[in-house]
Amino acid sequence: MAYRLSPSDLTFLWDECQRCFYLKVKFNFKRPAIPFPSIFTAIDGLMKKYFQGMSTQRMHPSLPAGVVQFGGRRVHSMPVELPGHPESCYFFGNVDSLLAFEDGTYGVVDFKTSEPKAQHVGFYGRQLHAYTYALENPSPGKLGLGPVSRLGLFVVKPDAMTQLEDGRIAYLGEVTWLEVPRDDTRYVAFLDQVMNILEQEDPPPANETCTWCQYRQQARDHPDF
Repeated sequence: MAYRLSPSDLTFLWDECQRCFYLKVKFNFKRPAIPFPSIFTAIDGLMKKYFQGMSTQRMHPSLPAGVVQFGGRRVHSMPVELPGHPESCYFFGNVDSLLAFEDGTYGVVDFKTSEPKAQHVGFYGRQLHAYTYALENPSPGKLGLGPVSRLGLFVVKPDAMTQLEDGRIAYLGEVTWLEVPRDDTRYVAFLDQVMNILEQEDPPPANETCTWCQYRQQARDHPDF
């Protein structure tokens, strides 16, 4: 069996509750959807539209020469076969944006509107490594690009406002490029942990802080339900 993994689930869902992660991946039993504030979706769309086709060095001077392209493309990887595991997994999702460098390599980038933090490198790096594997090892007929030479987070932290001549208000923000070092060996070790959980016969214990699991347990224990 090949488990379908959403790259984004390897960040928040994995850290928040491995039981919820297990139930979603193995049984498609998902948490109820929570409305996502439309303002963040609008900001994300504006950022991608603004940078589409821009020089990578204008985007950030630390990047090699190239161009920003291919925003919002879907990826679908070949199965990942891990030593010691009878089952496999594959990645399926939408990559935020790609950078096409003049040397023929590519970069995988995720846009963030937040305060840049060092811990984001390892956290979101799980997602970026999943996209990287999918691009370099695509399922037949799916998007494939490579090699991938750079991974990173493009972070904008709003810190000021100004008024334009036409009366509109514009936010100003500090721009940070957080480089995510590519470490395939370390990522395989992480996937080994993921597969150890998924190959268990029973779901792992709920995280003590998982409010979704708490709600389900309270519903089971309530005498009137």
